[in-house]
Amino acid sequence: MAQFNLTVNNQTYSVEADPRMPLLWVLRDLIGLTGTKYGCGMAQCGACTVHLNGNPVRSCSIPVAAANNQKILTIEGLSPDNSHPVQQAWIMEQVPQCGYCQSGQIMAAAHLLSKNSNPTDTDIDRAMQGHICRCGTYPRIRKAIKTAARLMQQKVSAK
Repeated sequence: MAQFNLTVNNQTYSVEADPRMPLLWVLRDLIGLTGTKYGCGMAQCGACTVHLNGNPVRSCSIPVAAANNQKILTIEGLSPDNSHPVQQAWIMEQVPQCGYCQSGQIMAAAHLLSKNSNPTDTDIDRAMQGHICRCGTYPRIRKAIKTAARLMQQKVSAK
């Protein structure tokens, strides 16, 4: 066991864990943030996606030791009230069916739009590659990402 300091959603946490413990379990079991989901445990499905220092990562495959003294953003930190444009677009376009993969999908989409404010279908497909939705809501996900891009552009225009 070792002591780790993590900045999660702009709040500092000190946790004691095995250095090899996946970040996913630290977030869920030790910190109590359960929005990030366990899907496959092999970094293949994307359900556990969080941002580590601004980049999307699969938290099931990142040992907590690699996240020590790093900045982590989870679905809970994206916005306190679901007001982030991606979350709003997900609601508007009625993306979720079962919803299990959605926090990972939203985190990937938010990262895409932070880097590319007007993504093409190809850009979206590349960014969302490896995010598996067992319900097959991919057309709604693509539509929601485009809606979120428009919402973000409207916010910028309104300023």
